[in-house]
Amino acid sequence: MNVNLEQRIKDSVRNVPDFPKKGIQFKDITTLLMNPELCNAVLEEMVVQVKHSGVTKVVGVESRGFLFGQALAMRLGLPFVMVRKAGKLPYKKITNTYALEYGEATIEMHKDAINPNDRVIVHDDLLATGGTAKAAAELVGSTGADVVGYLFLIHLSYLNGQDELGTMNENIIKLATY
Repeated sequence: MNVNLEQRIKDSVRNVPDFPKKGIQFKDITTLLMNPELCNAVLEEMVVQVKHSGVTKVVGVESRGFLFGQALAMRLGLPFVMVRKAGKLPYKKITNTYALEYGEATIEMHKDAINPNDRVIVHDDLLATGGTAKAAAELVGSTGADVVGYLFLIHLSYLNGQDELGTMNENIIKLATY
């Protein structure tokens, strides 16, 4: 991992205290997105981390997983698959409902987006508790495809999401860890 890039990411990400609720330290990547040179460096590192994994499709988790996920897929010459919140996709879907701290959420993917022979990397901007990424991996796995790993821009290590994901696949790539 590129230590200099990790520090540049950390220097660029804005910390917003008490958002969306008191006690949360929100990692705002909009400041990073305002820096095209840094975005390109992030994308290049993602390509380096994934290109030899045999991946055949990149899955991005709504919505910030779309930002680098689609660009990564294009750089790798691969299809990009969106995993969205319930009710956002227009065609036949498969769904996965999973537990949140207070309640539950449902994510969906088009039924024909992933094939059993696909090797998939699941991407999101941030790994916190791991619940959403795990649910996305379960959704992909339900098609018979292989999840070869996860790719995150930011990892909040104090929330133990890596432990949650490690039960499914230990290949967890993180560009900046807090």
